[in-house]
Amino acid sequence: MLVIKRKVSESILIGDDIEIIISEISQDKVKIAISAPQDIKITRKELAETCEFNKK
Repeated sequence: MLVIKRKVSESILIGDDIEIIISEISQDKVKIAISAPQDIKITRKELAETCEFNKK
């Protein structure tokens, strides 16, 4: 796993066409903005796990 420190307004690139921007940092939360092609599925992990659990 790669761990990267970022400040507000800094970003991380994944491949050529996905950008993750740190838009806000509060005491216990980080707000991110994700720019990616529409064919890339973006889901919060807890929702994906719930959906998988409900399929079983």
